Amino acid sequence: MCTYATATLAVRGNAKGGEEWDRVRDASVYLDHPVSFPATHSLNIDLFSGTSTAPERRVALELDPRSARALALAIIEMIDSAPPGILEEFEGDLEV
Repeated sequence: MCTYATATLAVRGNAKGGEEWDRVRDASVYLDHPVSFPATHSLNIDLFSGTSTAPERRVALELDPRSARALALAIIEMIDSAPPGILEEFEGDLEV
């Protein structure tokens, strides 16, 4: 069963697909049928580069739920444990 629930958000960063880096502006997170991961459902994260949402402008992740949760917690832990001053340039952007 699909929930069709999708979280979409604006992001700032860069992603590498192949040999080139490009600006990432949008992300989508959703539970759905994977394209490649060998499971019925996966947590999918799509990062879109440039101004296009075309598939060839996407970096995609398909993760099992346990891996997705571990990744989310690791990201939060790394941000929360950053040494003082290292995240100053993003001061207003880090509210969770």
